[in-house]
Amino acid sequence: MSAVENRNVVLVQESGHGPYGQFVSIGQHIMGADEPGAVGGHNTGPDPFEFVLAGIGACTVMTIRMYANRKKWPLDDVRVSVRHVRAATGGEGGVRHAVERTISLTGALDDEQRAALMAIAERCPVSLALETGMEITSIAG
Repeated sequence: MSAVENRNVVLVQESGHGPYGQFVSIGQHIMGADEPGAVGGHNTGPDPFEFVLAGIGACTVMTIRMYANRKKWPLDDVRVSVRHVRAATGGEGGVRHAVERTISLTGALDDEQRAALMAIAERCPVSLALETGMEITSIAG
């Protein structure tokens, strides 16, 4: 598989480190995933929701940075804290998850620039994909 074909492909397999430990391979990057001890894991890596939150946070920071750079605005630093608010029962008995994203912008930005950067954060592609829903297909391998 070429580098282009391999883009956005994630391989996950059991690591043998406890009942839920995983190796997560993304291109040349290898990370661990696990569940916390409170639910029977060994906490050898982030749990699955933390990986999703990391994707939202990274995409938000990158989206803001790209926009500020394109506009040549004086953005010195972007920090995003993302928190999964536990699932609540949604309509028709479904489960609805919620995420809180706190965005900190540092730099000599005026109020209009800050507002524009906060608005562009809402257009982060990962957030948009999650908000509109993603079709997930399982294929036997």
